[in-house]
Amino acid sequence: MGLFGNAQKKTKAVAAAGLPARLHHTAYVTRDMEATRKFYEDVIGLPLMSTFCESDELFGAVRTYMHTFFGLADGSALAFFQFADPADQELFGPKMPFSPFHHIALNVDKATQDAIEARLKAAGYKEPEHFILEHGYCRSVYATDPNGMIVEFCNDDEAAVKDQEKWREKAHSELRRWLAGDHTSNNTYRSDHAH
Repeated sequence: MGLFGNAQKKTKAVAAAGLPARLHHTAYVTRDMEATRKFYEDVIGLPLMSTFCESDELFGAVRTYMHTFFGLADGSALAFFQFADPADQELFGPKMPFSPFHHIALNVDKATQDAIEARLKAAGYKEPEHFILEHGYCRSVYATDPNGMIVEFCNDDEAAVKDQEKWREKAHSELRRWLAGDHTSNNTYRSDHAH
């Protein structure tokens, strides 16, 4: 069960609606695959599931690269490319901006979040490479990988999970309200929310 729904419960409904079943993988370019492997496998704990070494003709040239996949519990993966040719590396792997608003978020239970947080601290991560935000609807542990990508490990608040249908019903009206200029917080799960 998660803040955005129970995947197992909704599988038939999702299939009937013609929606994708789950994330297969998300892919990024790395300049240092071994540093990336150490971060995701040794520090975070995601197993390296496969490494494909390939060449493809793409945009008028043959591109030679490796493509790694680090597994998540639902069968999806975080994937990374590293190119053999430095010119391809520059073309396809521009530097990521350092911003907490550019990140990937992974859902974790409390025990997993605590273990990841402990491994990050043991590996020497501290602000700004590692920080925590209490969003109210979830507690988030953030870490910056060797590529500059921020990864968030979210543990959903139980009350927010129970209220997910309420939030879905109000999603469009809240979007319209905010876009119309009313920027009043509606996050009642935050401890600093004005009641």
